[in-house]
Amino acid sequence: MISTVDYHTGGEPFRIVTGGVGEIPGASVLDRRTNASRPEFDRVRRLLCHEPRGHADMYGCFLVPPNSPDALLGVLFWHKDGYSTACGHGTIALGVHAVQEGLVQADPDGLTDVVVDVPSGRVTARVRCSGGRVESVTFRSVPSFVLARSVKAGGVEVDLSYGGAIYASLPASSAGLSVTPSDLPELIAAARRIKAELAGHPATEHPHDPRLSGVYGVIFYDELGPARQRNVTVFADGEVDRSPCGSGTAARLAVLHEDGFTGTLTHESIVGSVFSGRIADITPEGVIPEIEGMAYRTGRHLFELDPADPIGTGFTLR
Repeated sequence: MISTVDYHTGGEPFRIVTGGVGEIPGASVLDRRTNASRPEFDRVRRLLCHEPRGHADMYGCFLVPPNSPDALLGVLFWHKDGYSTACGHGTIALGVHAVQEGLVQADPDGLTDVVVDVPSGRVTARVRCSGGRVESVTFRSVPSFVLARSVKAGGVEVDLSYGGAIYASLPASSAGLSVTPSDLPELIAAARRIKAELAGHPATEHPHDPRLSGVYGVIFYDELGPARQRNVTVFADGEVDRSPCGSGTAARLAVLHEDGFTGTLTHESIVGSVFSGRIADITPEGVIPEIEGMAYRTGRHLFELDPADPIGTGFTLR
């Protein structure tokens, strides 16, 4: 039996595994990310992420011990193709989860910090409550920075930036598209071309840790007005983020900051959900974005695998 508590943040699923998985070994969360690929753990990821229990755009996590006692949780983020280094929408969901499940003593009419160690570093979910109910969560990112500007790939030019993972971003119009559901198949195809051409590109190397290198997602955006954009992030192998993408928003804020932007970005998703983001601090390692959103619990589940089931841990059709 594998137990989970499921949430969505801005429409993007987040499945938190709460029982049925042994401890994933490692001296740090980043080390545990590598060890999570062992068959005994990775088969659980496939079971929960692939059809018929999940789908090609499913997302979730394993909870693991943090790097030190001053963090509440450690977490390994996963999707249908493996394990990511950061996840803002998941961090927002973890903040709600920690308060609603009583993992932390929360101020019923104030702010409570939920400190989480993720593969890319330490992040904080600042949970705002009123009358004992969670109203919003502000995700404080790892230092974020620009890697390169106007890099040619897939017949377009992209900006490369880091917000816990490396993203390529570009106006959708430069690919002859817009951030709308009707253009989604073409956006996915374009993202795959861009990502393939950037594989091994020097500008996609993390300056301090090669384990954080490589383009994780491609962000297409439409300008909707001053300080307002609509985006869709296509990550991993053609997966689509329904939320405005938390770590992607952090990466976009690093680019906008370099361009002189100092306000609050209203960041819409392809399904109309909204995050708001701003630069909270500037450090030698990069800017510190804060992104506000909200997650909602959608269910509690007990999953199992019948050993006679010929489909086993499942499949994906994309």
